[in-house]
Amino acid sequence: MDYPLHSNLTSRIAQALGRAIAVGDYPPGATLPPESELVTHFGASRTVLREAVKMLTAKGLIDSRPRRGTIVKPEAEWNLADPDILSWLLHRRNVLPLMLEFVDVRLAIEPSAAMLAARNGDQEAIEEMRAAIERMRDAVVGDDDPLSADIAFHVAILKAGGNRFFWSLRYMIEVALRFSIRITNKRKADKDEMVNDHMRIFEAIAARDQQAAEAAMRSLIIDSKMLLYEAQRRNAEQAEADAMEKTRAETAGGLEEWRGEATPRRSSAR
Repeated sequence: MDYPLHSNLTSRIAQALGRAIAVGDYPPGATLPPESELVTHFGASRTVLREAVKMLTAKGLIDSRPRRGTIVKPEAEWNLADPDILSWLLHRRNVLPLMLEFVDVRLAIEPSAAMLAARNGDQEAIEEMRAAIERMRDAVVGDDDPLSADIAFHVAILKAGGNRFFWSLRYMIEVALRFSIRITNKRKADKDEMVNDHMRIFEAIAARDQQAAEAAMRSLIIDSKMLLYEAQRRNAEQAEADAMEKTRAETAGGLEEWRGEATPRRSSAR
């Protein structure tokens, strides 16, 4: 997939700085390093660096002004519909809360997109979805990539609906799906059932049953949301267990140290 940033030095600098901002290395209100330092760090000219800064400014991440430096803007002002920003955010240490927010966005978009696909999708669109389903079946036995096949199905539905606004969101949907599917696929043991869930959506669209298509897509996304909640619960339990283990280890170490200090030393025999 081709993203808005292209593979050149300017975009690589923008990618590096953008990701550093998104994951919190430079939190909102922080000032980026001086231009001279960044030029040296990236081995770039001032012109190239300034172009990268302009890219990030256009995305709403930073504000650059003379004599004040380049400041990271509040997250509320970032363009979260930008696929680059979303991709950077998804590299945060604790990404599940963000993924759950995005599932709510999917619930607002994809069931309606499936309904529109059932109403407006032509034969070419139907065949595109069918091909994606076949790829998902092949992926179950290791003959295709399950991630790209799954994404191809969802993108085909956005396209089939004929709504240009939904279609314009395909990059954002695709980026987030790449991360969420990795999590939900690990949690869902029955891969055949996962394919069947998508097949129900396809069959409803092919039958021009708008309500069934909408309901099947909504059910699929809610199921994904439950899997993400389960992953979040397990992570919280693991974090709590790790914290307790650390506390026990520190307590045990402290006791040993105290016992060593409290034990009276024997005087040497004369």
